[in-house]
Amino acid sequence: MLKKDFSLLFKNRCLILLCVFALLFSALAATLFRMQIFCYEEYQQKVLEQITVGSSLKADRGNIYDRNGNLLASSKTTWRIYISPVDIRAAIKKRGEGVAEIIAKGLSDILSKDYDAIYKKTQNFYRLDETIAKNVDKDTADRVLRFAMDNELTSMIHTEATTSRYYDQGSLAAQVIGFTGGDNQGLFGLELFYNEYLSGTDGQYITAKDAAGRDLPSGYASYVPATDGYDLTTTLDLYIQKQLELVLADAAEDAGAVNRVSGIVMDVNTGGILAMATLPTYDLNAPYQLDEASLSVLASYTEGTEEYKNKKSELLYQMWNNKAITETYEPGSTFKIVTSAMGLEEGVISPTSPFHCSGAFTVGGVIIHCHKRTGHGSLNFAQGLQQSCNPVFMQVGARVGATSFYDYVEKFGYLNKTGIDLPSETGSIFHKLENIHEVELATASFGQRFNVSMIQQITAVAAVANGGQAVVPHLMSSISKSDGQILLSYTTKTGEQIVSKETCATISSILEAGVSQGGGAKNAYVCGYQIAAKTGTSEKLNGKRIGSCVAYAPANDPKIAVIIMVDEPTCPVIYGSVVAAPYVSDLMETVLPYLGHAPSYTEEEKELLEIEIGDLVGMSRAEAEKKIRSLGISFEYGDEGGGDTITAQVPAAGVKVTKSGGKVILFTGGNQKTSTAVPNVLGMNAAAANAAILNAGLNVRIEGAKNYKLEEGATVVAVSHAAGESLPIGSVVTLTFRHMDADE
Repeated sequence: MLKKDFSLLFKNRCLILLCVFALLFSALAATLFRMQIFCYEEYQQKVLEQITVGSSLKADRGNIYDRNGNLLASSKTTWRIYISPVDIRAAIKKRGEGVAEIIAKGLSDILSKDYDAIYKKTQNFYRLDETIAKNVDKDTADRVLRFAMDNELTSMIHTEATTSRYYDQGSLAAQVIGFTGGDNQGLFGLELFYNEYLSGTDGQYITAKDAAGRDLPSGYASYVPATDGYDLTTTLDLYIQKQLELVLADAAEDAGAVNRVSGIVMDVNTGGILAMATLPTYDLNAPYQLDEASLSVLASYTEGTEEYKNKKSELLYQMWNNKAITETYEPGSTFKIVTSAMGLEEGVISPTSPFHCSGAFTVGGVIIHCHKRTGHGSLNFAQGLQQSCNPVFMQVGARVGATSFYDYVEKFGYLNKTGIDLPSETGSIFHKLENIHEVELATASFGQRFNVSMIQQITAVAAVANGGQAVVPHLMSSISKSDGQILLSYTTKTGEQIVSKETCATISSILEAGVSQGGGAKNAYVCGYQIAAKTGTSEKLNGKRIGSCVAYAPANDPKIAVIIMVDEPTCPVIYGSVVAAPYVSDLMETVLPYLGHAPSYTEEEKELLEIEIGDLVGMSRAEAEKKIRSLGISFEYGDEGGGDTITAQVPAAGVKVTKSGGKVILFTGGNQKTSTAVPNVLGMNAAAANAAILNAGLNVRIEGAKNYKLEEGATVVAVSHAAGESLPIGSVVTLTFRHMDADE
């Protein structure tokens, strides 16, 4: 009985076990069926991921151009040098010791790299790829390949073509263009803002490898080509950018600017930025190299310390920072252009509206002074704008009223960022409407006690210049493929009509007269052109000053606007009329003809033109005298006796002199008169300086304020030759004039 029960129990257990195995087998079969039929691609990919190795194929970053097709940024081919320690291990087993040493010695000599560091990488025997050097030029890469071939090391030493960013203009427009990082990604400026378009998409080449890194016989390979980035054409103009940076360099040096200088040139009708710069600048091809001023600051810190590292980072970011859009300042009297537009548009003033300035004006019990403490006396509004009279503008602001004033501030774009296509644009700091009381309204009317950015200020002034239309500043003109196919073009975006064309024309006329006929911006004068300009000086919290000038031209049909700002000038006269306006003039003088605007000279201006003396040597006396008279200048002989042929002349052929008062000294081989000493004219007014130079028998060449006779006359601030220096009679002495009175 017991035996029978045991047999039954055994059978039942076997049956149960059989069922369990059947269920497990069914589950396994189902899983295999699912994996092989329904999930084949998924698991195939997982297998491939285990046995395949991918090599990245770098995409070329798109080029950046100025508006005329000049290259600003491009991608150039460089090479990465790398070794394969897996293959080095195999070679050591086959060829014996010494392979790693040969590789380390050869590469260290060619690449100027540390021998020990390279040798250490050769010992990472289970790695397929160890980078030895990046961004190597073609000649060096070729030397590496020759070394590998000569020593039968081609399976262990490799080169890989990559792309690196190259900035064709060096430091030009550095803060605007920006630069890229180690992975070719944009870090600053346009490179960062348009990174999505410029960067492209990397490709990949995939091959199957075994655990030792050898190719598998399966022949599996996959190739995904790289898609190059798109090209960016900007509104920048290479020539105008160069000219802007040249005048900013002069302004920085002459003013002794402590906290940098900055400038912008804008197309007033489209908002396109033709030039934008901050100095000191930096080399885009070496962005981590500090400028000399920064290095001198860093020299006071101990290298290697935390303080040194922090200061260096601070100085680098300051150098990379685009001051024109990332910092704010009090616009000062340049804002009076906007207040003028408010008052004229609201009809609370006209150009002839009478005012009186005693030197101060009391608002809400607070005495607020004019820059001219003795007062301007009785004057009309037009004169108030030209002479930059604060009491006049405090009264205009009061007539406009706080609510309307605030509305216009918003319409002119001061309460919002401009939307320029650059990263890190900052906003303004302005009063809330409910906080604008009598005193706040008074100070705001002449541009103080609030902060704006330079890009906001020039954009607002551009609206006045173009007839009252708000514009959006921008740098992108188009985005295209490398074959020229345009994918995206900028369409000019204009906002509302802020003020009427009549209001704008009136302001332009007043400002132009303030330049050409006497006013705070007369240093912005350009011979042969109508310039509308306004200067300003504001005080910072640290007690230092900011001098600026904003201008547009031609005043009767404006095309471009310019703003130059000098932060913390240390020269004797720190007003915007002296530290900024002359450089606006220099810029306009070169840019306007370049843009196709021909000068139109008055009769007085024709006398200011320079005459180039031709070659008179070899001519007869009669021929030379006739030639000189045709130039409209005088002459005399510098020797006694002699023959009938001109043997020498002063100034020499090709030298330019000012037509008014110009004189040529001719020589015919006789006994020459003695030379003459340069008189001391530094600090003299124009009339006295000119007379002194001419009376000494010398010629005058004028730089700086070409309207040097205006009002009391400009002052000589620089002379090309030292006082007392002996020069041949007739030599040219260059005088630099500035109007030193500050009406702002």
